[in-house]
Amino acid sequence: MNFTQKYAKEMAEYDKMDKDFIDDDLIWEKLNQAEAPSKEDVRRVLKKAEKCVRLEPEETAILIQNQDPDTIKEMYQLAYKLKHEVYGDRLVFFAPLYCSDECVNKCKYCGFRCDNGVMKRKTLSLKEVSEEVKVMIEEGQKRTILVYGESPNTQVDYMVDTVKTVYDTKTEHGEIRRANINCAPLRTDEFAKLKDIGIGTVQVFQETYHHKTYRFMHPEGTMKGHYRWRLYSMDRAMKGGIDDMGLGVLFGLYDWRFEVMGLLYHTIHLEENFNGVGPHTISFPRITFATETPFSRELKYKVSDEDFKKLVAVIRLSVPYTGLICTAREPKEVRDQVIPLGVSQIDAGTRIGVGAYAKSKKANQLNDSEQFTINDDNSLDDVVKTVCETGEIPSFCTACYRAGRTGEEFMKVAKSKFVHNYCIPNAMFTLKEYVLDYATPETAKIALKVIEQHLEKLKDEPYYKEVADGLKSIDEGKRDVKF
Repeated sequence: MNFTQKYAKEMAEYDKMDKDFIDDDLIWEKLNQAEAPSKEDVRRVLKKAEKCVRLEPEETAILIQNQDPDTIKEMYQLAYKLKHEVYGDRLVFFAPLYCSDECVNKCKYCGFRCDNGVMKRKTLSLKEVSEEVKVMIEEGQKRTILVYGESPNTQVDYMVDTVKTVYDTKTEHGEIRRANINCAPLRTDEFAKLKDIGIGTVQVFQETYHHKTYRFMHPEGTMKGHYRWRLYSMDRAMKGGIDDMGLGVLFGLYDWRFEVMGLLYHTIHLEENFNGVGPHTISFPRITFATETPFSRELKYKVSDEDFKKLVAVIRLSVPYTGLICTAREPKEVRDQVIPLGVSQIDAGTRIGVGAYAKSKKANQLNDSEQFTINDDNSLDDVVKTVCETGEIPSFCTACYRAGRTGEEFMKVAKSKFVHNYCIPNAMFTLKEYVLDYATPETAKIALKVIEQHLEKLKDEPYYKEVADGLKSIDEGKRDVKF
């Protein structure tokens, strides 16, 4: 069987549906009805968002369409407040690991598309995966997300083997403790295989929720050309036992206002069908330049920096308990502006070429094997230092996943704003590890001060002694201390 026909039977079942849960006309109707909202309308929505409950589409549309400087400022202030109430002032770090750039698809915006002749195609062997992981560990990484092109060489058994390799790879300073996956849509039984091997979050980005744009970007006859097969990926993941899901849009393919609404409707669909469990994370990368990819330079729907700030805040307000990921596609200056608007995770020290950690010290060095351009190419240590200087606390925590706080359990502690009681101690523990095992002297000095400040804030908490003792045990040589 031709590989592009692998899921033809399953795709045909989705073709029988009268409609899916994304109604393009309805989304635009909601947005048009909310045009030029009053200050009172905006503040009414903000009052609801303050309760840490998900907004309805017509409420999110009001925030999207708001143009009033005073209430936009209030939106930004509340987005900051909600993120800190739910997760505390910690920022989780991770790094992607690209395992393959082989792909059968022809996505117009992607450097990996199969008709891009300048790409040097490669799928890492398991030995090469291990070599990449060793470099990542020695730089201080504890969390990764594995990324694959869609090809006969990167089917689910290869994914399983790469995840096992990541977990099995150790160095003197430790290991990767959480491996997430960004992959193409799979069947339910294939997702179950990934669950069995112990993956964390599964990401399948819709790229764009707009049906016509999706068809244009992903040509008919390719694996990715089937909108609904991709749209219902997270349903199949849940049925396969994976209850930590990551949604995402590639901003710049279509109107950002529509895409934010699409993310909300997807969240609502999941929560309504899986006992209140929506996405664990939402990502919002903007298109950046890709080698030999003209579309990436000619964007009709390019998102300005101001609109980008606004969309991040709107997502935080609309789904206040969900993790928000801002990637290194964004330059440092932009990340510094949007992190206070609700971001809870970032990548740092990122290299996205296949085999790039072993071959290069920073991003954008292997143009013939990179999917797009990284705009924040600072080292992990540099970014840790920068975050510490803001008073936020860098975190390499993986405790919730390994303690079983996923899916319904995670949503309970996140929606109740209790999860920060785990987040802050675990951020302190993992940052202390980083200081002792990896940090430069300058970063170590600043990070230790941040840890001391956060410990002082816990003085009146019943678990203060447990945290203080945990930090002391790390000084004495213990690792992987969890709260």
